[in-house]
Amino acid sequence: MLMHTSQPDVSIIMCIYNVEKYLREAIDSVLHQTFTDWELLLIDDGSADGSTQIARQYAAAHSTKIRFSEHQEHVNKGLSASRNLGLSIARGELVAFLDADDVWLPDYLEIQISLLRQKNVSVICEATAYWYNWNAPEKENQVVYIGAAQDKLYHPPQLMLELYPLGKGAAPCMCGIILERDLLRKLGGFEDSFRGMYEDQVFLSKLYLNAPVYISSNHHNLYRQRSDSLVGSAQNTAAYHVIRKQYLRWLKVYLRQHPQKYKEVDRLLQQAWGTYEVSPLRLLVRLVPGRLKHILKKYAPASLVRQGKLTAKV
Repeated sequence: MLMHTSQPDVSIIMCIYNVEKYLREAIDSVLHQTFTDWELLLIDDGSADGSTQIARQYAAAHSTKIRFSEHQEHVNKGLSASRNLGLSIARGELVAFLDADDVWLPDYLEIQISLLRQKNVSVICEATAYWYNWNAPEKENQVVYIGAAQDKLYHPPQLMLELYPLGKGAAPCMCGIILERDLLRKLGGFEDSFRGMYEDQVFLSKLYLNAPVYISSNHHNLYRQRSDSLVGSAQNTAAYHVIRKQYLRWLKVYLRQHPQKYKEVDRLLQQAWGTYEVSPLRLLVRLVPGRLKHILKKYAPASLVRQGKLTAKV
């Protein structure tokens, strides 16, 4: 086992925002890792509960392993900006992420880092156990495998085609990803303009388009399922689609600036945009009363009817 040095092998970025109920358990899961050559960066994103005090206490008690940081004047800047702050002070060759309400099993780092080096890759993503029984003992946890063939290396842009948000397969969770720090910095880190949702998907899109990624069937991380979480409360709402459209706009610009062109990705992006595009005539048909709608359909150009322009779902 590697001894702790002034330059740790892996920097763990944990962003904190009003998670006093879960924070100790998350930090303790890092302290209990069998792999010990790490530093934990606690990044406070303007917490208003007891999270700040808890984080400072851990940093003081484990000053050689845990560092506390926050934005100037203790302001809330969002998850992307907080991760970027952690990245700016990270000293490890590798970077890992653990949200402050999730946990790692004790051998998470040892297994992930060993496999990363064995496969000689810069990025490794493992499956995730969706953690239900933390407060519902009668409910079984569910292992969610990344939605592509397991235990395999993928080159750009294959995962972009297979995984959410453009593909159908399940995306990796941040608590199951380890990558080289220099690669993350080369990619530009996280996009500060995304606050609240889609931070992970923007980062993952950059990763899929620029670096080989190894997908592992291991699952040594627990993703706590909370009804009050940001993702749990925002999906299937109008706000979700606003952010998704923001992501699609961002991706369009990013692809335009990307030196390599991927026609398959462009096609999927166009399909994703198609769910939000409504022609004026289709919009009118959706809004007008039933009798007038029938007349419009009856006398509209046959070409529109044949193409399903008036009847297709948006």
